Amino acid sequence: MAANILLVEDEPAIQELIAVNLQHAGHHVIRARDAEGALGIVKSALPDLLLIDWMLPGMSGVSLARQLRQEERTRQIPIIMLTARSDDFDVVAGLEAGADDYVAKPVEPRVLDARIRAVLRRSAADQPGGPAAAAEERHGDLVIDRSALEVTKRGVPVSLTPTELKLLLELARTPGQVYSRQQILSAVWDHDYLGDSRLVDACVQRLRAKIEDVPAHPEHVQTVRGFGYRFGRS
Repeated sequence: MAANILLVEDEPAIQELIAVNLQHAGHHVIRARDAEGALGIVKSALPDLLLIDWMLPGMSGVSLARQLRQEERTRQIPIIMLTARSDDFDVVAGLEAGADDYVAKPVEPRVLDARIRAVLRRSAADQPGGPAAAAEERHGDLVIDRSALEVTKRGVPVSLTPTELKLLLELARTPGQVYSRQQILSAVWDHDYLGDSRLVDACVQRLRAKIEDVPAHPEHVQTVRGFGYRFGRS
């Protein structure tokens, strides 16, 4: 699955190494050294995916991801963060800003390519025009149209990223069923993360902010303490 990838990395040697490995994997790589350069590129043409370094000069990679998610034209583009900062606070900050995934430095080429292909598969799957799905599902004030891949709340469209949509579709498939974080990782992210639940928790937090009246007291995406999540009450 070849893709047009915008790589935003300010260290020349690291940028070159990542770009060469991506090209060997069959991808077309566009390069930027800072957030301002990346924003200029996406104004002209949208890439299939962005790889953004956490630490950039000027505007940080987290701020860039947040800005891209806030703009209608770019909010659906998959984002993977590259980070040498692996503690919980920094990883979660990137995920909460809207990143779909993260890869720790030093980057292992096969791992990066696997993550890219998983995110692209998820993004491609969450596009209208696939096989016919069930009719609209109504869950209180929330309506899920699986055939059109649209979600509305009280008749107002809810704009979700591909990862947020995939999470909602998976949980809502069997209301009341409890899913462990590892089950959600496997279903939504397409591969195992060896217990890295930060991806799930950050995505749940973003999803709740968009579909719940009071995210701290969710009606739809319920926490099952010590295990995981379920959609609605059993």
